[in-house]
Formats: sequence, structure tokens, C-alpha cells
Amino acid sequence: MRILLVYPIFPKTFWSYEKILELVDRKVLLPPLGLVTVAAILPQEWEFKLVDRNIRPATEAEWAWADVVILSAMIVQKQDLLEQIQEAKKRGKLVAVGGPYPTSVPHEVENVGADFLILDEGEITLPMFIEAIQRGETSGTFRATEKPDVTSTPIPRFDLLQLNAYDMMSVQFSRGCPFQCEFCDIIVLYGRKPRTKAPAQLLAELDYLYELGWRRGVFMVDDNFIGNKRNVKLLLKELKVWMAEHKYPFRFDTEASVDLAQDAEMLELMVECGFSAVFLGIETPDEDSLQMTKKFQNTRSSLTEAVQTITKAGLRPMAGFIIGFDGEKAGAGDRIVRFAEQAAIPSTTFAMLQALPNTALWHRLKKEGRLRENQNANIANINQTTLMNFVPTRPLEELAREYIEAFCTLYDPVQYLDRTYRCFLMMGLPSWKAPAKMPEWIVVKALLIVIWRQGIKRETRWKFWHHLFSILKRNPGVIEHYISACAHNEHFLEYRQIVRDQIESQLAEYLAQGAETPYVLVKEKTEEKAEAVVS
Repeated sequence: MRILLVYPIFPKTFWSYEKILELVDRKVLLPPLGLVTVAAILPQEWEFKLVDRNIRPATEAEWAWADVVILSAMIVQKQDLLEQIQEAKKRGKLVAVGGPYPTSVPHEVENVGADFLILDEGEITLPMFIEAIQRGETSGTFRATEKPDVTSTPIPRFDLLQLNAYDMMSVQFSRGCPFQCEFCDIIVLYGRKPRTKAPAQLLAELDYLYELGWRRGVFMVDDNFIGNKRNVKLLLKELKVWMAEHKYPFRFDTEASVDLAQDAEMLELMVECGFSAVFLGIETPDEDSLQMTKKFQNTRSSLTEAVQTITKAGLRPMAGFIIGFDGEKAGAGDRIVRFAEQAAIPSTTFAMLQALPNTALWHRLKKEGRLRENQNANIANINQTTLMNFVPTRPLEELAREYIEAFCTLYDPVQYLDRTYRCFLMMGLPSWKAPAKMPEWIVVKALLIVIWRQGIKRETRWKFWHHLFSILKRNPGVIEHYISACAHNEHFLEYRQIVRDQIESQLAEYLAQGAETPYVLVKEKTEEKAEAVVS
């Protein structure tokens, strides 16, 4: 059986990092971990070829070679996924589809011709697919009624990847999150009980990457790395030994809930294992909004102090922010900017709230009649360049304009440099030090480009040199990491204009159609009418 694995294109988003990747001659930030894991679960006597369309398209020879085409995608990849299903069907291929997006809205991939829907988690549903293929079946939908034990998950087929095209590799230790944030689809897809691999499993994956010659960053793609704190600490204690024995070949980034700041042992272990950055779901500094969306874990202590505790431990904070929660007061965008400045968070994702399919938020808004049906039928591009797909409680025009100005302010090049500088001044260092090595020419070239653009060409020149020499004097151990963070603004500088242009374009279209009444006013008028009838 010949299997062609196809990964659809990501549109330009906050995470696409085109300008940064150009500096280091890489094509893509992260590989399709899901597809190489699928390849490991399928029978190993089958033949596999992988095409990541973010690197290159499939050739006609590859289409012709395949017996079955397997695709996986997230919502943001919807458009290209649907097109690739159609391309495969034009060539008479059997098509199997899985991943977060098909699992959430299976009818959309079925409508364009997908033959097999391998939904939920593959450890359970892929064996069903294998049995169907071996019986000679040509279609089917496979669903799981339980969550798999991930200790049975095999080592991903990293050998199928074009390694030099990626900036980082991906591994996964756990699935699921213990919290109940209303807008989050992770708990819908993977549950609220975090399931983890055994430490030996994860180390075996790192061994394989090491054997393949990988020596750069590794993203631990867990949606909440510390969801199962006991098991994570067991992993970290073994990973610390592994990293020392292998002379620290990788640096790790991950995602975690902000209560990481309350666990000093966890912070120390992560830094000693080579973790350098952590993405935190802050969402908003407004406590009423956090309560509204059931993100209670962010209300238990000072968010500013939590972020600074994480930074001082030695981890660069990245943060996610959202505007548009129900009951939100005007000026939320400004409050988010002030928080990011106060906490000294260099890079932040920032988006207008979206109702993702089957989340608690989605079901509540559907019950209230607030989902915009025309947008819900076409939920591609749910990212930083998309208007809300439901009726908010304050005017959408007000929200959109606040969002644009806040996004552009966050990524003003001078303000970004200032925040990054303040972050790295307070950043702690691990006790270990990786062996010195000559930098690659590509890294040197990237550094020279950043120096030219930020230190000579742009208005940032005086700030750039002041901050650089100050870091060298006051916290020299973070200099390499600091310059890398400065380089990130090459992407954000362009991307903020993309956000402005696309949101303003959508807003103009929305206003031309006639602005709708905010939900809170509709509700008040309905309640007034009801009271009048009763009286």
C-alpha cells in the first residue's frame, strides 16, 4: 500500500514567521507532527511519502504513485485542505482525512469528496481505518468513544521530513488540559484529563531526532505542558540527565498555564532542562472577562507578578490576548497594551474572540441566536485578521478599531525593542552552559541583517545599540537569546500592517451592509418588552 501524506498550506498568520524564516533560510516554523505520527501508527510494511505544501506542492509523479492520500489540518488550513481533497479526487485517488478541523466539522470535508474520515485521536481510529482498507472498503467514518492511552503511541516517523526546511522540530508529551475555558476547543478535542507519555517514550523520540542530526530548537507542542504536574516533573528529572549527557543539543519551547509561576520546582526543572520560552494564555487583564469565560486559573494571583516570576526564572514569556469577551468595557485594547508593557512581554498573539465549533462558547452563542451563520459556514482564516463570527455585547466597529490600534501599538518597533530589553534584563540563567561552538554562516548573516535594519536603517537605531550594549554589560548570558527575540520583530513589523489592512477591509464591508445592534442592547429591549407585557 502506497500512502501519500499531504499537509495543507497555512495562510499568513502571527505564527507563520515568514520574515524571520527568510533570515535563516528556512521554509516553515514547525513540521506536521500529526502526519508523521500517523505514518508511525500505520503498518510499517506500507510505503510512505510526505508532502508539506508549506515547502512545496506534490508532483504529478507523487500523485500517480499513491494508492491512498491522507491529509490532516487545523481550521486555519481549511481552504487548502478542501482544494487538495478535490485535487486528489480528480486523479481518482482514495482520500482519508483527519485532524482537529475534520474532527470538529466532518461534514465540510465529506461534502468535497473525502472517502474516509479518520476522526478523533488516531491511536484508536487509525486501526479501524487499516481494517477497512484490508477488507477492500472504499469509504467509512471512524470515531472514538474514549480517549487513548498515549503510552502506546509510537515514535513519529521524523525521517519522512525534509529536516533542513524547518526552524524547529515538534514533540508531544501530553494531551488534554484540566481547565474549562469557555472558548477553548482543546478540552473538546482531547478532554480535561491530561494524558502523558512515559518519560522513556519522549526520550526515545529525542534520541531519534539526535540520531537524524537535529541540533536546533524543539517545540513541546502540548497545549498545557504542566497539565499533569506530577508526570511532567518525572519527565523533567530524566530529561535533565539526558540533556547533560548529550551536551545540550536542543533548546525547548512550550505552552503552559500561568499557574506555572506558582511552582518554583517546575520552573527550575524546565530551565535546567534547556527550556527557553513558554507561551502563556493570559487572554485579558480584565478579571470580569476572565471570570465570564471561566478562565479561573488566571484570577488567583497577580498576572503581572506571575509573568515576571517566570521571566526571572529564565523563561522568555510569550502571551496570548483576546478582545471581545461578553460584558467587556471599552478600552480593553489599551488595557492589554498596558499589561504587556508592565509585564515586559516581548511577543504576544492578539486576536478578536472567535467561537470555535463545539466549544462551550459556541453552544451558548448558538442557543442565544448570536452566531453569524454566513461566517460559520466559512470559518477558514480564524486568526488575527478575522472579524468576530458572532454578535458581541458591544459595537463590533468599536471592538475592531480598538483591536487594530492595540495590535499596531504592541508591534511598534520602538516599543517592541523596549519591552524585549526590559524582559531580558530581568531574565535568569540556567546553571549549565552549552559547549561553545562556531556559529553557522547563516546565523551570522541573519545577525548582520538585523543589525543593518534595526541598528542603522530604521528609527530604532539609537534604542537598538543602547539596549544591546546594556544587555552585554548587565546580563551577557542572555545575549544570543535576546538578539533572536529582537529579530522576531522583522515579522511583526510587516504583519501588523496586514492585520490593519484586512480588518479595515472586512469592517468596511460589514458597515456597508448595515451595522447590527450589539447583543446586550437586543437583550435589554427584549427584557423591557417582556416586562411591559407582564405589567
